[in-house]
Amino acid sequence: MNQQAPLAVEAAAASLWRSTTHGVGLVARRRVHQPPDLVGRRLHFADGTSAVVYRETRLERRAPAQPAVLVVGFRLRLVRGRGHAVVGPASELTTPLFIGFPGFASKLWLGHDGHGRYRGVYEWDGAAPAEAYARALWRLLALVSVPGSVGYHVLPDVARDVALDFPAAGPPEWWRPVVAPAL
Repeated sequence: MNQQAPLAVEAAAASLWRSTTHGVGLVARRRVHQPPDLVGRRLHFADGTSAVVYRETRLERRAPAQPAVLVVGFRLRLVRGRGHAVVGPASELTTPLFIGFPGFASKLWLGHDGHGRYRGVYEWDGAAPAEAYARALWRLLALVSVPGSVGYHVLPDVARDVALDFPAAGPPEWWRPVVAPAL
């Protein structure tokens, strides 16, 4: 896991196309929800940064049998200052693109952190499908992101809420959730 390399262009395009066509059907059948419960929550990461959840996207489905957490990070090209205000509404249009991937369960959309990095914190059914998605998404993100800024990390065998509420200790990585620092 965590190969940190994009899929070949043709394979990524085919995966993204299949997911998008399936995702449009999921939206049409009203199987996609945006619960407000976690919106506004600040998530902290081991590199000392934090970001606020601005949306949650959840697919109506059984709970994952083999939960895995995927954290994707990137810095958008040409987005500065007030430009960040456009990212949230514009990102809504990408929902059908990822919800149709096999194993998708939920995504937390995070605003940019102090370094301009955006993150998505996903829950998947299976680490392998999470990795496959991240490697396909990489090709798309590379078109709009600062070169070298796209990355991901898969945490196998852990549910998203457990990873966020009871994070494991480890190195100061950008992807690793941590408990909020004491004030």
